[in-house]
Amino acid sequence: MKILLRILVLLCSISLTAQNTYLHCGKLIDTKSGKILKEKTIIITGSKIKSIENGYLDSTNSEDVMVDLKSKTVMPGLIDMHVHIEGETNPKSYLEDYTLNDADIAYNSVNYANITLMSGFTTVRDLGGSGVNVSLRNAINAGKITGPRIFTAEKALATTGGHADPTNGAKKSIMGNPGPKEGVVNGVEDAKKAVRQRYKNGADLIKITATGGVLSVAKSGQNPQFSVEEIKAICETADDYGFHVAAHAHGDEGMQRAILGGVKTIEHGTLMSEETMALMKKHDVYLVPTITAGKFVSEKAKIDGYYPEIIVPKALNIGPKIQDMFGRAYKAGVGIAFGTDAAVFYHGDNGKEFGYMVEAGMPEMETLQSATITNAMLLKMENEIGQIKPNYIADIIAVDEDPTKNISTMENVTFVMKEGVIYKQ
Repeated sequence: MKILLRILVLLCSISLTAQNTYLHCGKLIDTKSGKILKEKTIIITGSKIKSIENGYLDSTNSEDVMVDLKSKTVMPGLIDMHVHIEGETNPKSYLEDYTLNDADIAYNSVNYANITLMSGFTTVRDLGGSGVNVSLRNAINAGKITGPRIFTAEKALATTGGHADPTNGAKKSIMGNPGPKEGVVNGVEDAKKAVRQRYKNGADLIKITATGGVLSVAKSGQNPQFSVEEIKAICETADDYGFHVAAHAHGDEGMQRAILGGVKTIEHGTLMSEETMALMKKHDVYLVPTITAGKFVSEKAKIDGYYPEIIVPKALNIGPKIQDMFGRAYKAGVGIAFGTDAAVFYHGDNGKEFGYMVEAGMPEMETLQSATITNAMLLKMENEIGQIKPNYIADIIAVDEDPTKNISTMENVTFVMKEGVIYKQ
């Protein structure tokens, strides 16, 4: 009897593992080589890519799933290196800091996560929120809700009054004196403690605000806000915990301090000089441009009441300059990592960034590579995601047209698979 049960269990397991998904792809983008392949079949078993075959292969197993993407262009799932998954822009967002509970933020974030995945972004780097982003990541990983794979900074680090000080704009009676626990750093010891607190809270990486910001309720959008010594302490401590460090920065001096301090990515980079570009190349630091966000805030700043008055001149000044800076940085040979700052604009519009990058002079294929193989490398997942290759995770999307001929097709992803599960077809 025991032998019979073992045989039945073995047969059931063989039946389950034998089920495959066949994707018939009219065009397939090889992100590693930068070439477009034609008439390929991707065979997926479980969450992994089993093989890529020439032609359109049919299965003899009635349980296998056949998907017709012959009229589509297929590529790896996209990676956005700069989102804020907990919230989204609206005229009341500054008031919401005082009216929304963590539960409200959590329910909203579930919706934003789903929108992001359906837009073709199967992996994102969340660069700062309230801490709900850690629970959201865990819920997605556990299969409780639908969303992209999340690498989160938990709460971004700031100096007192800096871009990520959570009490900016509050009246003095509730402003308090936030410290490392709340992500506010003043000095080397605070810097170390703040990083360790992020580790304790469940972060995957560290984000600092190396300069002022456009949307913080503070006067400057570009002044340096950390010393080199503080940034070095952050980066060295982060390295102890296996973290890399991303630095929000608009002003040039703050960027240089961040690069010398050891960060891996510069977010935005608006007022970057040629000297800073050379420094980035020397230290192998990547630019995450977020052009979409810059364009969005400069337009919304023209609407009375959309932003607090102190923000309007910063948005009008800084927002329009990001695209031009990006074009110059790309031509100078600075490494480019795709990232959008979704939440500053509407989640789901991430794909617009590709078109803005092309407008600034980056070839279409290279924009796709920046959102796949480059970002996979920065996340240390280059052997798992970013390519359609045997034994890689089956994160696969499709669009209606060839993006190397019409980049705007990236704004309308029509097929989404994450870890072998089809979420959109």
